This record gives sequence, C-alpha cells and structure tokens, in this order.
Amino acid sequence: MWEQAFDMLEQADRLHRQFFQLSRERTAGPSWEPPVDVLESPHHVVVVVALPGVAPDQLQVVAANGALSVVGERPMPMAAGAALKRLEIPYGRFERRIELPPGHYEIEQRDLEHGCLRLILRRL
Repeated sequence: MWEQAFDMLEQADRLHRQFFQLSRERTAGPSWEPPVDVLESPHHVVVVVALPGVAPDQLQVVAANGALSVVGERPMPMAAGAALKRLEIPYGRFERRIELPPGHYEIEQRDLEHGCLRLILRRL
C-alpha cells in the first residue's frame, strides 16, 4: 500500500514539473510546455493538450516529420492599477512537440473546448 502511495506522489510531482517546465530553447520571451495526453487506436491518434486561457487564434498546429507541434501564446491578464501578488500559471509563448507513432497522419478534427485542445489525427 505504501509503495502505491509513493508511486502516486512521484507521478503527481512529475506531472507538476512537466506542466511548469520551461523550454530549453532560448526565445524572445518566457516559454513553457503544456501537458499532453496521447491515445492511439488502429486508425487514429488522439492528442489532448491542456491550454486553459488560450484563444484559438493564438494556436499553430503542424503535423510533419513524425511529430506534432503545438505553438502559441497565453497572454498575461493585466488589470489597470493591479499589483501582482502571485504568479503560478505560466504565461507567454509555449511550444510542445509530440513524437507520433510511426506512420503518416493528417489532422482530421481540431477542437478547443474547456481549456483543452483536442486533435484527432487520421492514419493515412
């Protein structure tokens, strides 16, 4: 039982670090990587990217060379006269590159709902 509890704590810690991981590449501003889920079936790959607060027009999605790239920006909300007291949510430019299972794909469906980008890739 304790081993399971420690495994779950370790997994939660890994997810937390992944969500707030800064990109290793130098860019013109802050950069972070959103967490993703990847599900595979015989004919499709479904990718879900957690992007709360990101507008659809702030996203660029490209499937090429065996990978899927999701690039965009989450602007920092600014309230006139407000002082920053805590900043835990990552803002600024983000980029996430997801290696795809072997094969050729095209983006069949793209939805941004409830803060998650859901992509359905069809195997060609």
